[in-house]
Amino acid sequence: MLQALGMDTAAEQVYRAMLTRPQAGVAELGACLGLPEEEVRHALDALMDLTLVRPSAERQGQVRAVSPEIGMEILVARQQAELAAQQQRVESSRVAAAQLIAEYAELRPAPAQQGVEQLTGLDRIRDRLAVLTRETTTEVMTFAPDGAHTKESIAAARPLNEQLLDRGVRLRTIYLDSVRNSPETVGYVDWLTERGGQVRTVPSLPIRMIISDRSSAVLPVSGDNPSAGALLLTGHGTLTALCALFESVWASAQPLGSARSRDERGLTGQESTVVRLLAAGHTDEAIAKRLGVSSRTARRIATDLMERLGAHSRFEAGVKAVRRGWLPAHD
Repeated sequence: MLQALGMDTAAEQVYRAMLTRPQAGVAELGACLGLPEEEVRHALDALMDLTLVRPSAERQGQVRAVSPEIGMEILVARQQAELAAQQQRVESSRVAAAQLIAEYAELRPAPAQQGVEQLTGLDRIRDRLAVLTRETTTEVMTFAPDGAHTKESIAAARPLNEQLLDRGVRLRTIYLDSVRNSPETVGYVDWLTERGGQVRTVPSLPIRMIISDRSSAVLPVSGDNPSAGALLLTGHGTLTALCALFESVWASAQPLGSARSRDERGLTGQESTVVRLLAAGHTDEAIAKRLGVSSRTARRIATDLMERLGAHSRFEAGVKAVRRGWLPAHD
């Protein structure tokens, strides 16, 4: 029953027997469980590693079982810490994948290269997107990291998306959490979802991206300079990686209509992202860009988190965030 918490069958049997027979030694435990003494000793070693047994203060050289109330809390806390560390590794992998994609785009921009078409100028990009819209038959997946929509961007996007939805094409779009504060964007998303589109949000996104039919993807040449142009990628290996990146982010994103939930640490996804960015030394301006909010909003979130941690500096906030379990220790 407790294997999910890191305890094997023999260790669980020995732990339960120690709770009911606190005075029993190795031989007696083995006899009542039908286990060899060597196996009982291995189980005790495992329980010691899990801090579920401790040296007895009353019986010299003997060990005692920790109460289930304390023991289970220890195991659950350990599992939560491991999950948090795994989530941090996943986030780091996403960023590394996005950086690799961006570097590939900057290093190999030549239009003559197989699987790569360079698009220069906003008109050229929009014309190419219009062609892709007409040719798409099954699915469009989009990263939209620019925050709230403007009236102009909504006016440009609505006709293209309407064409796709009318043809039964599946639309999935991931926005930043910050768009929840934009009535115009929320109104546009409501229109989109009423017609069958699917929208979710995340605290931050690695890059702007549009994938059509899992066979072509449009990405900016430079994430910091949208006017530098875009690339249309069609290589099979590249598209496989980009689709996997999208699905990974989609799986952890929240539907726009749902309330922002807090994790076991009491943090929203946006707050958790700010904690990681602060620990990495990012400025308010850099954090604001990642979240799609103003520098003032980013500063307010950072200040609120520091107050909750009781920290007077960002370095102190990083230390206290690790102590409180808001960040894995290696950060």
